[in-house]
Amino acid sequence: MSANPALERRMADLSAGQVPFVKATVVRALHPTSAQPGDIALVLEDGRIEGFVGGVCAEATVRVQALRLLRSGESLLLRITPDAPDAPQEEGEAGTLLVANPCLSGGELEIFLEPLRPAPVVLVLGDTPIGRSLVALGAALGYDLRAVAEDLTAAELSGVAAVVVASHGRQEEGLLTRAAQAEVPYVALVASRRRGVAVLDDLDLTAEQRDRIHTPAGLWIGARTPGEIAVSILAELVASRHALSVHTEEADAGPAPAPTEPRTALDPVCGMTVAVVGDTPYSDGRGHRHWFCSTGCRDRFEAEAAQPPGVP
Repeated sequence: MSANPALERRMADLSAGQVPFVKATVVRALHPTSAQPGDIALVLEDGRIEGFVGGVCAEATVRVQALRLLRSGESLLLRITPDAPDAPQEEGEAGTLLVANPCLSGGELEIFLEPLRPAPVVLVLGDTPIGRSLVALGAALGYDLRAVAEDLTAAELSGVAAVVVASHGRQEEGLLTRAAQAEVPYVALVASRRRGVAVLDDLDLTAEQRDRIHTPAGLWIGARTPGEIAVSILAELVASRHALSVHTEEADAGPAPAPTEPRTALDPVCGMTVAVVGDTPYSDGRGHRHWFCSTGCRDRFEAEAAQPPGVP
């Protein structure tokens, strides 16, 4: 497989900028196909595809599956064939998916889809035993734990997954206020219940913003040592990231909700499932909006719609 220096640099830039994407690599191509083993493309969150893994019809299938994987975080071997199975999509062995693409010119493709999502950034304020334990333990979860100072700007909080204030009364108010205003998904204050309420009451925040701050930080697991408290905070962070409902004194978490599916539509010409993103071809013909895998299918649809009734 030949390397693509431009795409390698692009992947490095996306990773450095904490931008999630899916790397799509052709691992098998049965001719006639325009793609070759080793061809690579990147699929971004907005559906844009950079690189090459086949024509527009193959790209349409790759886009739909890649956008789903960005939400689930799982890798997938995608098999694209023009031969329609009994169902539009059939799951094979674990980690594989067979998709019928009637637009293909007769060949088949196997494309490995690998979501590359940045490690969640967790900022920890406080050079304390609990703060140091958080930084030490969080890396094992695949999180990007960073010890920080109080004077962070709103711009520096952009894209941050969590802020934990464990400074034991030192410079707490400013970071808590900015983190809540920036809508950081998880904000926590290490404090007793009584002191936590007092700190929140003094913050220049709306009631809704105060309610988003977890204090005392962490799940109730009987933690006593700094390490145990750090474990309880990380457990609450994990539950928060997966949208689980957790009580303060005993866990009552149901199953995590299914990842949000990307918006899709059925091409009325070829029957393919396509992702409805910014550059998906569409037509307002016949009184409804329809989306297509390619401009070719759209042109065919519009040509047929323009014919008078009864004209073959």
